Amino acid sequence: MSKANIIYKNNLRTEAEHIASAQKIITDAPIDNNGKGEAFSPTDLVATALGSCMITIMAIVAEKNGIDISGTNASVKKEMSSNPRRISEIIVDINMGKNIDKKDRKRFEKAALACPVHKSLHPGMAKKIQFHYP
Repeated sequence: MSKANIIYKNNLRTEAEHIASAQKIITDAPIDNNGKGEAFSPTDLVATALGSCMITIMAIVAEKNGIDISGTNASVKKEMSSNPRRISEIIVDINMGKNIDKKDRKRFEKAALACPVHKSLHPGMAKKIQFHYP
């Protein structure tokens, strides 16, 4: 089980500490919600977690199969809606750092879409995910 402690630092900023590693992250409210937007917002972290999780799961598959996917990266964009204010859409473009055989592409794409964050997000939230190969 993962554990974090979060402290409100004032001015719509929090500091979260990952207990096991003592690593810290700062969040700020976004500009469009009364904040300064000087750091990731909590909803930015949700969208970012999706891209990070997808690449991590792909890397696990790659290591198990002796495939090098170094240089793979993701571009993540989040759209918000109001009434209620929530994430309405996450757009993820995964750019493979290496050319991957067609037979392996499906394996990586299936693994990415099965990542725990993707499976945890509400089905009503739009998720547009594209894989790009060199």
